[in-house]
Amino acid sequence: MAQKPSIPKGTRDFLPEVMVRRNYIFDTIKSVFKRYGFLPIETPSMENLSTLLGKYGEEGDKLLFRILNSGDFLSGVEQNGEPFDSLKLASKISEKGLRYDLTVPFARFVTMYRDQIAFPFKRYQIQPVWRADRPQKGRYREFYQCDVDIIGSNSLLNEAELVSIVNDVFNDLKINVILKINNRKVLAGIAEYIGKSDALVDITVAIDKLDKIGIDAVNAELAEKGLEPEAIGKLQPILFMKGNTREKLAQLKPMLDNEVGQKGIEELETLFDYIDDMELCIDTELDLTLARGLNYYTGAIFEVKAKDFPMGSISGGGRYDNLTGIFGLPNVSGVGISFGADRIYDVLEGLKLFPETMSESTKVIFLNFGKDEERYCLKYLNQMRKHGVNAEIYPDAAKIQKQMKYADQRNIPIVVIAGETEMNEQTFTVKWMKEGRQETMEANRLVSTIQQINK
Repeated sequence: MAQKPSIPKGTRDFLPEVMVRRNYIFDTIKSVFKRYGFLPIETPSMENLSTLLGKYGEEGDKLLFRILNSGDFLSGVEQNGEPFDSLKLASKISEKGLRYDLTVPFARFVTMYRDQIAFPFKRYQIQPVWRADRPQKGRYREFYQCDVDIIGSNSLLNEAELVSIVNDVFNDLKINVILKINNRKVLAGIAEYIGKSDALVDITVAIDKLDKIGIDAVNAELAEKGLEPEAIGKLQPILFMKGNTREKLAQLKPMLDNEVGQKGIEELETLFDYIDDMELCIDTELDLTLARGLNYYTGAIFEVKAKDFPMGSISGGGRYDNLTGIFGLPNVSGVGISFGADRIYDVLEGLKLFPETMSESTKVIFLNFGKDEERYCLKYLNQMRKHGVNAEIYPDAAKIQKQMKYADQRNIPIVVIAGETEMNEQTFTVKWMKEGRQETMEANRLVSTIQQINK
């Protein structure tokens, strides 16, 4: 019996019509990245586990896909009648893992090629990443990230540039979004204010889940992590602070009378001043519950949500000061943002925002009536391609209904027909599929007429 074909859970195949739409997203994002002077790089799908482990927090480490060493990987493992210590065993049988994001490999890349790149280094990278997560709607085990980062500069102008990039990308995609902004220094200041500086990671991991699990569950998690009721109580008014961005900052200033908190407030004020100066059309707001669970953020943090479609964040990022230090390149600060192509796809599809015609689709098909007709068409087919029109010829002289059905299934808007009459008169019959009309046209006018329509 033949094996039933299948793919791993949380992964997907993409049919041509889906790939055309995905490429529309990638091309739109890429064109904005280029506009701002960013350069492309690529890194391998797998990295050494030593590069990946310990960079994403405890929960992130659990979600790393590990790759078994080739060969007899158990030969060096001692058993002695004892059960295997799985952590010890893991390091013996697996030294590599699939990358979890593009940021940590980027930090490794910058450290390795520091003498070959100009700082500040502005790069973009569009590649797949892998997470051993539980697959669910909008969450996959293999998905693409579109990252843009500036590394080697502390200037908050870089944060402002990223906000402007977010503005342009979603403007070009016609998605109505809100960009939420916070600062890890403010979160550190809040932890100090409630008397729990040593619990910053626990606090950020918990409040980052606020919109998913609700305040009661967040408070329960904080209590479980050892926060006293008094500290949890002190946190509540901050999490539910009312007012616009400037009003929230004004309320925070007297509360966070510690150095780190004040520095975070100052950075946020500067960034929001830049955003005002740029006169962007994107909605931005200070969200004090925004924590972004990744441990490596040290300054501004960003998250983008679609306003008109229920979906988790479709873009996110932030400032990281110490990431390259792990790899031996200290004191190099960077800031970046990642666009979630899969979620953006779901939003565009849900809101019916994909353009009807895509640049990759075939615009014209020549029908095939036989060998002489083929030869008559080929010259004009070739001219059309030279003039930038996506065109094809049906490869077989099949029944006309079959060829027309193919054109219909492929949503090809223009069908060009040449039979014996057209050949004798040096003409073509052109059928406009959407309008349902057809006309006869002199052969030497065909290419210029369709080229005009294609513009």
